[in-house]
Amino acid sequence: MVRSCEEKIYDRKPSPFHGKGEILVRSLLNGPEEMYEAGRVFGHTTVFPGSAIGYHVHEHESETYYILSGTARFNDNGTVRTVTAGDVTFTGAGQGHGIEAVGNEPVEMIALILYDKRADA
Repeated sequence: MVRSCEEKIYDRKPSPFHGKGEILVRSLLNGPEEMYEAGRVFGHTTVFPGSAIGYHVHEHESETYYILSGTARFNDNGTVRTVTAGDVTFTGAGQGHGIEAVGNEPVEMIALILYDKRADA
Protein backbone atom coordinates (compact mmCIF):
# COMPACT_ATOMS: atom_id res chain seq x y z
CA MET A 1 0.00 0.00 0.00
CA VAL A 2 1.05 3.54 -0.69
CA ARG A 3 -1.03 6.38 0.69
CA SER A 4 -0.32 9.69 -1.02
CA CYS A 5 -0.37 12.96 0.85
CA GLU A 6 -3.72 13.81 -0.74
CA GLU A 7 -5.27 10.52 0.47
CA LYS A 8 -4.49 11.02 4.16
CA ILE A 9 -7.25 12.03 6.55
CA TYR A 10 -6.61 15.53 7.93
CA ASP A 11 -8.41 16.50 11.14
CA ARG A 12 -7.91 19.98 12.59
CA LYS A 13 -9.64 20.08 15.94
CA PRO A 14 -9.62 21.58 19.43
CA SER A 15 -6.81 20.19 21.55
CA PRO A 16 -8.05 17.10 23.40
CA PHE A 17 -8.13 16.32 27.12
CA HIS A 18 -9.01 19.87 28.17
CA GLY A 19 -5.96 21.20 26.36
CA LYS A 20 -5.78 24.64 24.86
CA GLY A 21 -5.79 25.82 21.26
CA GLU A 22 -5.87 23.46 18.28
CA ILE A 23 -4.02 20.52 16.82
CA LEU A 24 -3.88 19.00 13.34
CA VAL A 25 -3.80 15.20 13.03
CA ARG A 26 -2.92 13.44 9.78
CA SER A 27 -3.72 9.73 9.93
CA LEU A 28 -0.82 7.75 8.49
CA LEU A 29 -2.64 4.47 9.08
CA ASN A 30 -6.39 4.49 9.50
CA GLY A 31 -7.12 2.74 12.75
CA PRO A 32 -6.77 -0.71 14.24
CA GLU A 33 -7.66 -2.56 11.04
CA GLU A 34 -4.61 -1.18 9.26
CA MET A 35 -2.45 -1.89 12.32
CA TYR A 36 -3.30 -5.62 12.63
CA GLU A 37 -5.39 -4.71 15.71
CA ALA A 38 -2.13 -3.96 17.56
CA GLY A 39 -2.90 -0.27 18.06
CA ARG A 40 -5.27 2.53 17.18
CA VAL A 41 -3.19 5.56 16.14
CA PHE A 42 -0.22 6.11 13.86
CA GLY A 43 -0.33 9.77 12.94
CA HIS A 44 1.52 12.96 12.22
CA THR A 45 0.35 15.57 14.72
CA THR A 46 0.92 19.31 14.76
CA VAL A 47 0.54 21.15 18.05
CA PHE A 48 0.26 24.83 17.13
CA PRO A 49 2.12 27.57 19.04
CA GLY A 50 0.39 28.27 22.34
CA SER A 51 -1.60 25.02 22.09
CA ALA A 52 -1.41 21.96 24.33
CA ILE A 53 -2.75 18.42 24.50
CA GLY A 54 -3.98 18.17 28.07
CA TYR A 55 -2.66 15.71 30.61
CA HIS A 56 -4.32 12.30 30.34
CA VAL A 57 -3.72 8.72 31.44
CA HIS A 58 -3.49 5.76 29.06
CA GLU A 59 -5.29 2.61 30.18
CA HIS A 60 -4.37 -0.67 28.46
CA GLU A 61 -2.27 1.12 25.83
CA SER A 62 0.94 3.08 25.38
CA GLU A 63 1.68 6.24 23.43
CA THR A 64 4.99 7.19 21.86
CA TYR A 65 5.86 10.60 20.39
CA TYR A 66 8.76 11.14 18.02
CA ILE A 67 9.40 14.88 17.88
CA LEU A 68 10.16 16.06 14.33
CA SER A 69 10.46 19.81 14.96
CA GLY A 70 9.62 22.55 17.41
CA THR A 71 10.02 22.83 21.16
CA ALA A 72 7.55 21.52 23.72
CA ARG A 73 7.02 21.08 27.44
CA PHE A 74 6.27 17.41 28.01
CA ASN A 75 4.53 16.36 31.22
CA ASP A 76 5.69 12.81 31.98
CA ASN A 77 3.62 11.67 34.98
CA GLY A 78 4.07 15.03 36.69
CA THR A 79 7.70 15.55 35.69
CA VAL A 80 7.93 18.34 33.14
CA ARG A 81 10.85 18.60 30.75
CA THR A 82 11.60 20.22 27.42
CA VAL A 83 11.60 18.08 24.28
CA THR A 84 12.88 19.05 20.82
CA ALA A 85 13.54 17.52 17.40
CA GLY A 86 14.88 13.99 17.61
CA ASP A 87 13.53 13.29 21.10
CA VAL A 88 11.27 10.30 21.78
CA THR A 89 8.75 10.10 24.60
CA PHE A 90 7.05 6.94 25.84
CA THR A 91 3.99 6.76 28.07
CA GLY A 92 3.16 3.23 29.18
CA ALA A 93 -0.16 1.71 30.17
CA GLY A 94 -1.43 3.26 33.39
CA GLN A 95 0.81 6.31 32.98
CA GLY A 96 -0.06 9.88 32.02
CA HIS A 97 1.29 12.67 29.86
CA GLY A 98 0.55 16.00 28.19
CA ILE A 99 2.44 18.20 25.74
CA GLU A 100 2.49 21.96 25.10
CA ALA A 101 4.10 23.80 22.20
CA VAL A 102 6.34 26.61 23.42
CA GLY A 103 7.87 29.33 21.30
CA ASN A 104 6.74 30.61 17.92
CA GLU A 105 6.96 27.36 15.94
CA PRO A 106 4.50 24.47 15.95
CA VAL A 107 5.55 21.10 17.31
CA GLU A 108 5.49 18.41 14.63
CA MET A 109 5.50 14.84 15.90
CA ILE A 110 4.67 11.28 14.99
CA ALA A 111 2.28 9.66 17.48
CA LEU A 112 1.87 5.90 17.90
CA ILE A 113 -0.69 4.31 20.23
CA LEU A 114 -0.31 0.56 20.76
CA TYR A 115 -2.56 -1.73 22.78
CA ASP A 116 -1.04 -3.46 25.80
CA LYS A 117 -1.70 -7.04 24.73
CA ARG A 118 -0.24 -8.26 28.02
CA ALA A 119 -3.56 -7.28 29.63
CA ASP A 120 -5.29 -9.96 27.53
CA ALA A 121 -3.17 -12.78 28.96
